[in-house]
Amino acid sequence: MKNRLKELRADKGWSQQALADHLDVSRQTVNALETGKYDPSLPLAFRLARLFGEPIESIFDDGWQP
Repeated sequence: MKNRLKELRADKGWSQQALADHLDVSRQTVNALETGKYDPSLPLAFRLARLFGEPIESIFDDGWQP
């Protein structure tokens, strides 16, 4: 799933480890999310949205078009 996590993280000046610490996940999880190798659980997606103050849909794009 495409996402803007790397961009949003960079805007805050955070390393992958800093974001991982905010989310209580591993740095490897953050890397897998950013590279699209891992799709977040719904609770993790909500935590990311709250952390960055954006709707989930503005962070993640599943590519689905009606």
